[in-house]
Amino acid sequence: MDEVHEEQSQPLDQEEDNEIRTESAAFVQGEPPQDGNGPPKVDSEVEVLHEKVTKQIIKEGHGQKPSKYATCFLHYRAWTESTLHKFEDTWNEQKPVELVLGKEKKEMTGLAIGLSSMKSGERALLHVGWELGYGKEGSFSFPNVPPMADIIYEAELIGFDETKEGKARGDMTVEERIGAADRRKMDGNSLFKEEKLEEAMQQYEMAIAYMGDDFMFQLFGKYRDMALAVKNPCHLNMAACMIKLKRYEEAIMQCNVVLAEEENNAKALFRRGKARAELGQTDAAREDYLKVRKFAPEDKAVARELRLLAEHDKALYQKQKEIYKGIFGPRPEPKPKRTNWLVLCWQWLLSLFYCLFKRERYKAD
Repeated sequence: MDEVHEEQSQPLDQEEDNEIRTESAAFVQGEPPQDGNGPPKVDSEVEVLHEKVTKQIIKEGHGQKPSKYATCFLHYRAWTESTLHKFEDTWNEQKPVELVLGKEKKEMTGLAIGLSSMKSGERALLHVGWELGYGKEGSFSFPNVPPMADIIYEAELIGFDETKEGKARGDMTVEERIGAADRRKMDGNSLFKEEKLEEAMQQYEMAIAYMGDDFMFQLFGKYRDMALAVKNPCHLNMAACMIKLKRYEEAIMQCNVVLAEEENNAKALFRRGKARAELGQTDAAREDYLKVRKFAPEDKAVARELRLLAEHDKALYQKQKEIYKGIFGPRPEPKPKRTNWLVLCWQWLLSLFYCLFKRERYKAD
């Protein structure tokens, strides 16, 4: 069903079964990894996974570890250990990487060993020797890695699919990929109902990974509609989670992805408006809410948000008024001038002498 039509039939702050409810969930702490100049400093215990691979846990995961031929979805950053030159960062591209354990590229062998020891949601710092990285020759294309370079990875295992044959996304049919994505979305919805926002987002991100740009570009007609019916709700649900986690910039990015496909998607406009309002971008938020009101003129959630914006603007005006009043103070009242009787007497005498002078001169004439 078209998203705009769904919005007209239900309040915008409520969800159907294929999308999550956002208003009653508890606040859960969660922050994306910080992109500094170099690898993060980690104080946890060093675990030796291989002669050439060590691991330190940054954030604990949950559940089981992937087995051989599991399809893993991950984000990572990579630096050369000697120079701390960062040569790859998948977080910047907002696209998880897919890696099938046991079928990885040769230069990913060390990273795969690290992943096989991790749980879903776990983030870790991996030190990989050059023998299990880009080798003696290095890489002079992309990524550019010097010869015999040991590597540091900051990796996060978003999740994985256990498949005995190790079937990657590229080997799946269109129906299989959409079906796998839809199952991930439903798993995410269940986790959200349990108020496990971080874990829910991992499921939504894995669902989206099944329908990357390279896949969507190949779809037309009913297949594209089927894929968007799964993909767009995942982006919207990611935005809802991020608003709860106070990650407003990221929530706006998720809404923008949906609006690039459906410029009048009411839920995307509504959630982007909420994120913008939280960032203090009241004019932009109001613009989003007014667009939504065209499709849902009777919706109470839109009216409430517009009323809150008006109250915010009024309070801000009063606050600024008080601030300026404190800086400049009230306009000073003019002080009454004191009467100087000596000056007045002197002026009166001068006027008298002048009149007498004119009078004598007139008689003389």
